[in-house]
Amino acid sequence: MTYCLAMLLNEGVVCLSDTRTNAGLDNISKFRKSFTWEVPGERAIVLMTAGNLAITQAVMGLLQENIENPQPGIETLFSATSMYRVAEIVGDAMRVVQGRDGPALAQMGESSTASIIVAGQRAGGRPRLFHIYAAGNFVEATADSPYFQIGEHKYGKPIIDRVITVETPLKTAVTAALLSMDSTLRSNLSVGMPLDLTVIRTDEFRISEARRIENDDPSFDALSKGWSAALRRSFDEMDALWN
Repeated sequence: MTYCLAMLLNEGVVCLSDTRTNAGLDNISKFRKSFTWEVPGERAIVLMTAGNLAITQAVMGLLQENIENPQPGIETLFSATSMYRVAEIVGDAMRVVQGRDGPALAQMGESSTASIIVAGQRAGGRPRLFHIYAAGNFVEATADSPYFQIGEHKYGKPIIDRVITVETPLKTAVTAALLSMDSTLRSNLSVGMPLDLTVIRTDEFRISEARRIENDDPSFDALSKGWSAALRRSFDEMDALWN
């Protein structure tokens, strides 16, 4: 399981993912689920993955292989003319991998379900955010629905629902993302540290911030403890309102 969250704001894009994968209670590992590509001043792209690890790793590998060994007629993340085209390229890669590996996994009784969040901005366009499904099709975030979650999202969703709009300042969105993740970490053991935080500011056309948050990160620990204390204080206030 995993938890990945991406938010599309007027000020930019915020992406956060955990790193835990497991295949049973006694087989827990850490794998990066957030991947970035950039041409500073021209484009910045973030992909986050959830689902069958072999499928998502194969998709990431295929995308990188096409960049490193470009073939005539094959567009890459670096040659795509828009973020919409980037989403199509990722969807096409998903179809290739699913078509190759999906039937064999099904025969073994294994699921090939996977999903990918695509976020970023290319020069000449606005920041955009997409959710790619296992079939390679996708949907795009809008002002009405400015965020996507994949993986174990239910524990962290209420915070985002109450706080995030496209007008939310970038710094506030980062805080909301971290608190959403903290709520998920506390309620589900299949989501775990460390975390990968990525920020792209509008019209910077680069990865503005890329931070690995470890178990002993003092800022995250203070945020977690502060949120718990704030909730306890708020609960006491709400308790007094009920007659």
